[in-house]
Amino acid sequence: MRPNLESALTRAWLRRGPLALALLPLAWLFGLLGALRRRLYAAGWLASTRLPVPVVVVGNIFVGGTGKTPLTIWLVQALRDAGYAPGVISRGYGASQAVPRLLTPDSLPQDVGDEPLLIAARAGCPVMVGRDRVAAGRALLAARPEVDLILADDGLQHYALRRDIEIVLSDSRGNGNGWLLPAGPLREPAGRRRDFTVVNASQAVPGMPASAIRMRLEGALAERLADRTQTRPLAAFAQAEGAGSASTPPRLLAAAGIGNPSRFFATLRGAGLRFAEMPLPDHYDFADNPFADVAADIILITEKDAVKCRQLNALKNDPRLWVVPVTARIEGALLDQLLEKLRGRSPA
Repeated sequence: MRPNLESALTRAWLRRGPLALALLPLAWLFGLLGALRRRLYAAGWLASTRLPVPVVVVGNIFVGGTGKTPLTIWLVQALRDAGYAPGVISRGYGASQAVPRLLTPDSLPQDVGDEPLLIAARAGCPVMVGRDRVAAGRALLAARPEVDLILADDGLQHYALRRDIEIVLSDSRGNGNGWLLPAGPLREPAGRRRDFTVVNASQAVPGMPASAIRMRLEGALAERLADRTQTRPLAAFAQAEGAGSASTPPRLLAAAGIGNPSRFFATLRGAGLRFAEMPLPDHYDFADNPFADVAADIILITEKDAVKCRQLNALKNDPRLWVVPVTARIEGALLDQLLEKLRGRSPA
């Protein structure tokens, strides 16, 4: 029932139809409460804390996934190349620990979340998970004193942590119908202040500022889940599909448990693949194996889903499962502009 409700709301959030209109009074109340909260922080009635190193927040106002994890990985790598020693703090969706926890090679997704594990693996940087971003930041600096810049993954609305730079990430859905929750998909007004807007889309998106920087997610290879040393170009799957007799072509399935599964499917179609689609709820835990009764020869999944599949005996050795890593490509001078802003904020 929950997936059906989420699907209905997602469709309603992209236009100003009857359901969205019916929820508009609640959206006004949500907006008033959010504005009051922001003013209380601005006036000092609610406490906010500045950490002794610069803090860059990467977040979104569109509820759900917009591609923050690939962008955070790109930022870590770019800032490291520029001479910084960045670390990441994250809420860790579904994390079971109330106190901050530094990720280790033995960390499990049910304890720290899937996205922090992916960031730590791909970016090779220290990652601290905690519900309280201020406590997580302090714990990270205590555990890894070499860190001289903190990236806060998905902390845009966590105003208890002061930030030096805000990056708002959107995708091809833009601002949806432009209304706040629950009548629309926005956590905060579309015109909220920010330092940078990054748009994860292949084409221009209506409603985005003229200064928006475009981001693309590229994936050219797939690696077998059971053995990462086995890799194949995505184009090879397209060739395989067309090989053999017309009655027995290899059957391809693409599955994605991310905030916007259609984005993953679009990446695969861009590589020339034809496949059946299996959209899964965001942060799907795979406790129930969705592939058990699937008649597919090859199943393509996201890196985020692979983090959890590798922990499950029913999935980690399934030879049909192939992971498609994606890399963020940033158009424009985001790094140069970011470094320029950071020059005015040195570690204390």
